[in-house]
Amino acid sequence: MLYLSENLKKFRSKKNLTQEDIAEFLSITPQSVSKWERGESYPDITFLPALANILETSIDALIGMDTIRSEQTRYNIHKTANEFQKNGDYESAEKVYRDALLSYPNKPGMILGLGGVLALQGKSEEAIELMEKGLPLSINEKQKATTRATLCFLYLKCGKAEKASALAASLPHTRESREVILPLIRKGIRENEINNHIKTILLGDANTL
Repeated sequence: MLYLSENLKKFRSKKNLTQEDIAEFLSITPQSVSKWERGESYPDITFLPALANILETSIDALIGMDTIRSEQTRYNIHKTANEFQKNGDYESAEKVYRDALLSYPNKPGMILGLGGVLALQGKSEEAIELMEKGLPLSINEKQKATTRATLCFLYLKCGKAEKASALAASLPHTRESREVILPLIRKGIRENEINNHIKTILLGDANTL
């Protein structure tokens, strides 16, 4: 019932009902309804049909099954694409993400996922465009760190050394850190080395930077 608390409050407000109204319908205390909406406890499963009826919705909508199914679908998309990438089948991974973006055009995970696959294929300019688009949308710190580190090498590969250095200097003290990446950019590295670093960041190879 991961989403029940927020959905209960949302549907109750849409019906202009108070917590006291819900409590009266169910013959329970308003404090119980308050705890449900704060996520401190959950209603007994036997209350769900009555709650759905009171709020004129479905049990699935009340507990957030659409959201759960959507998240599971997105997880499966990433899992499938990652399997293709690990097997070196970047074209199939690219197709998975391009198809997914038709359904999830503004999901940063899909945008950055496609950007990563394109980077692995050497399609650097489009990869940069997608990563620059997806990065501001992401709230996943690990995803953002990986994207920024990859962008450093993509900028370098495309002859944008100053942009690469500026971004590398802003990286945090992590595995994809400025202490590791900035010296590589400053000394200059060959394209095959750049490609290896991109692969290491995106696929987590055993080799380290």
